[in-house]
Amino acid sequence: MYPNSIKNVIDCLKDLPGIGEKTAERLAFSLINFDKDKLTLFSESICGVRDKITNCQICGNICESDVCPICLDKERNGNLIFVVEKAKDISLFEKINVYKGKYHVLGGLISPLEGIGPEDININKLISRIDGDKVNEIILALKPSIEGETTMQYIKKLLENKNVKVTRIATGIPIGTDIEYIDPMTLEFALEGRKDI
Repeated sequence: MYPNSIKNVIDCLKDLPGIGEKTAERLAFSLINFDKDKLTLFSESICGVRDKITNCQICGNICESDVCPICLDKERNGNLIFVVEKAKDISLFEKINVYKGKYHVLGGLISPLEGIGPEDININKLISRIDGDKVNEIILALKPSIEGETTMQYIKKLLENKNVKVTRIATGIPIGTDIEYIDPMTLEFALEGRKDI
């Protein structure tokens, strides 16, 4: 139905998460309408991203140098480490501009069913940071799933004999959501994490 050159672009776009057939078609036709300079910049940016992006040697965040800007920032609180699963999660917390400590990216979660153990994610470097720096609190911000809970409990157990406070972000019912549509696990966390008003 489409020329091969357009079909190839559509097929590539469909490989992206959250992009279906219709969205891929719309995007492909938008690209066709880009002026030549804009299309060249777009294609060079896509091709160059794999060569330019690396992981921070300290925290595992994505960056274009050996150490990310957050780890280099002397104004940030190095005694506080916010632990996330993916580097992408950091940007969510940075956008709200509330947290002023450092981060640590695990690069996954412990999942025995998928053959992912503690040695397969970035836990050892976290422990080294705690031992080497004067870290006094770890904030765990992992998804409320079996894998997330398993990973948090594993980290908590590893840190039992260290003088480090281990906390987790609150989980619960999203604002504006009717309780009847909340899953049992979320309800349980919301009940356990209740606060005085």
